[in-house]
Amino acid sequence: MTNLSDYSILKSLPNPSNEGYEIKHACPELTFLGADGQPDFATLITFFYPDKFIIELKSLKQYLCQFRMKVCSYERLINMIYSDLMFVYKPNRLRISMSTNVRGGISSELIIDSDWKCRGGQEQFKDWKEQ
Repeated sequence: MTNLSDYSILKSLPNPSNEGYEIKHACPELTFLGADGQPDFATLITFFYPDKFIIELKSLKQYLCQFRMKVCSYERLINMIYSDLMFVYKPNRLRISMSTNVRGGISSELIIDSDWKCRGGQEQFKDWKEQ
């Protein structure tokens, strides 16, 4: 299986604060080709808890634009984005939500959180259980 993403596009900036905080980035027009080769659209929201680095937004936009002409499933796409952001930025916590546009009468929402045990987290944050 080939890797559809090029994480080298992603650039970082030094975190200007030693205090904990959340950075929320929304991409309301994430476009890609679904598994059947037809255009798909989604809203991607990242909840980023930085450690040493923060995301440089221009590079994030360029990174997400690379998927416009690539065929992949929703599940593969969110997992690639999660893995790349974790690898490049090594945040204290990363939570990603991807809501797909309706197709054939069905929409989907996918969520990944680095705090979950299955992702190597400690499940110290309980905010995700309330949703």
